Amino acid sequence: MRVLLSTYDSRGGVEPLVGLAVRLRALGAEVRVCAPPDEEFAERLAGVGVPLVPFGQSVRAMVTGATPPSAADVPRRAAELIAAQFDAVAAAAEGCDALVATGLLPAAAGARSVTEKLGIRYVYASYQPTTLPSPHHPPHPRPGRPFPPDVTDNRVLWDLDAQSANALFGEALNTHRAAIGLPPVDNVRDYAFTDQPWLAADSTLGPWQEPADLNVVQTGAWILPDERPLPAELVAFLDAGTPPVYVGFGSMPMGASTDAAQVAIEAIRAQGRRALVAHGWADLALIDDRDDCFVVGEVNQQALFGRIAAVVHHGGAGTTTTAARAGAPQVVVPQQAVDQTYWAGRVADLGIGTAHDGPTPTTESLSAALRTTLTPETRARATAVAGTIRTDGATVAATLLLDAVSRERPPVSA
Repeated sequence: MRVLLSTYDSRGGVEPLVGLAVRLRALGAEVRVCAPPDEEFAERLAGVGVPLVPFGQSVRAMVTGATPPSAADVPRRAAELIAAQFDAVAAAAEGCDALVATGLLPAAAGARSVTEKLGIRYVYASYQPTTLPSPHHPPHPRPGRPFPPDVTDNRVLWDLDAQSANALFGEALNTHRAAIGLPPVDNVRDYAFTDQPWLAADSTLGPWQEPADLNVVQTGAWILPDERPLPAELVAFLDAGTPPVYVGFGSMPMGASTDAAQVAIEAIRAQGRRALVAHGWADLALIDDRDDCFVVGEVNQQALFGRIAAVVHHGGAGTTTTAARAGAPQVVVPQQAVDQTYWAGRVADLGIGTAHDGPTPTTESLSAALRTTLTPETRARATAVAGTIRTDGATVAATLLLDAVSRERPPVSA
């Protein structure tokens, strides 16, 4: 059985596919991944023996470039992304039995169109509940298309969201569909999501609320156990004193990264703690040569987070889940409103950390958040919640997919 996993996303969106790919392969499937051509994605997949079929522009180059993406660019970039789906993904999907899509909506809509043409099974998966239509939460506004301030009914807002998706992506999608003999779709969002999307999030951290219009299948987060050892220099730093506070913002550019590093380190020092700074896409760096700070690049967070006092991060689904599994208290400084604000709220609601108000902390505001997060009460609550986080989401998803495909296959004659 052959499976294609497809996404256009940052590192946090690619990493769950690594976990799913490894579990699918363990169950006997042949797997490949279509993802952006970023070198770190290729290295991560190569490290577990899964081939990458690159397509589209480098995500890191796009978000950290001199001219960040703007709302006005969305239709053009979406059209390019859809074109890439009909090209690279269509070629990669030849001979496959199923395709699982995650990530940006126009890419997923293109991927489903490919599966429709090839006649293979398609599944869409989200890493957080709030991108899936529900009467229990509003949609996130799409770039350049704010909602009317007087509209508060969630169902009406989701209808408006569908209209926005059609306006932004419909023409490009249907032009490419027509070119391969497919009829137009009149609701791009619902077409991409289907009426039975998967939710690859932990049910404690990101529960799906019923009743809802969609028949959502919550598999749990797709996590690959990370066996990589921590670098010797990092271990020496950890062993040399009390547990440090980790600060890293993943794939977020963070604007003036020197200021972000300085604010974080000063706030951590104000609590009498050592600091562990992750470069990330913001290229955070140390601000002086004092021995109470250490800087890391790519590192095994699963091994690291069990040895630190707290995690200061941007609120990505992967970092939030990894910290929660480790029982590490969190300070979430959300950089965008799509899912990071949601995860910040969940961390605060669960009592396992603090949600910072806004994307740009000051030394004072981050110090205040850390004071709450570093209390024994928050640590105790984080430890308790850690015991509820499931680790079998990738196995659940892989088994569901392969069983579904097996049921759809015609019986083999003797």
